[in-house]
Amino acid sequence: MIPIPEPIKIKSDVSALKQRLDWGEPALTIIDARSREAFNNNHITGAISFPVGELVNRALMNLELIRDIYVYGGNEKETATAANKLRDAGYENVAELVGGFESWKAAGYPVEG
Repeated sequence: MIPIPEPIKIKSDVSALKQRLDWGEPALTIIDARSREAFNNNHITGAISFPVGELVNRALMNLELIRDIYVYGGNEKETATAANKLRDAGYENVAELVGGFESWKAAGYPVEG
């Protein structure tokens, strides 16, 4: 039996996101804030591409403000910038994925691209 994962945190490591995905928690979104080219090369399985320059507009058109969102960028600074933009736009549950895509890939978790 898979344990119920902890609630979303401001900074989450990749194992916390993987645990939620394994648990089958449907009410979350993974946002890749890197360039579309980087996303097309490879990304976390199930992530959506909202490059940081388009992030807020695309999120507001597609996601509820109470949605749990895990976001990652090309580095920690880009990840923090993307997360803060979402929070400033009114999103209540935004987690910065610590280590981003590289940590996810290093852990051997599923990727696409």
